[in-house]
Amino acid sequence: MERIAVIDFETTGMSPAQNARPTEIGVAIIEGERIVERYQSLMNAGAWIPPFIEQLTGISNAMVRSAPPVAQVMAEVADFVGDTPLLAHNAAFDAKFWDAELELLRRTRRQAFACSLLLSRRLLPEAPSHKLGNLNHWAGLPSTGQAHRALADAEMAANLTLHMAGQLRRRLGLGEVSHAYLCSLQKLSAAKVRALFKA
Repeated sequence: MERIAVIDFETTGMSPAQNARPTEIGVAIIEGERIVERYQSLMNAGAWIPPFIEQLTGISNAMVRSAPPVAQVMAEVADFVGDTPLLAHNAAFDAKFWDAELELLRRTRRQAFACSLLLSRRLLPEAPSHKLGNLNHWAGLPSTGQAHRALADAEMAANLTLHMAGQLRRRLGLGEVSHAYLCSLQKLSAAKVRALFKA
């Protein structure tokens, strides 16, 4: 598999449009058939974390207060990722935060996002749930640590993507699964993907 940066944000809310800000980012870079590099950091955006989010993620206001500034972390992680194609589980969520935080640095994303959630719905329709942790457990993939922490979730999405790429190679006889191919596949209807596998 080509090099892909799998990212995950933990945040104070659902959307930058509602003034939510990131509290943590994790990146797992996949290449070939494994994770080859990782990046993780808490970050301080000066935003208050509501109690239910603290409970969900285990990231407290006190932890974030002593974390490096959001601008520093986002500059570091953007340099770390560079122009590597991006992927996230429910990419619509993470892409909003990635783009909003880069905009504050006067930087712009140049690469596309693939979405392991959309891909899993098309490639693993028999799974009882398409939530990330449930999918990984169902597929028998390794535990990566505490759910709702950025690096653990990025690694889960990375392992899931490698699992799905392996299925594509076996079922369709593909030599290489590219990021562009994943992006095109996630736009197809489930029926078209089923037809592809039967062809």
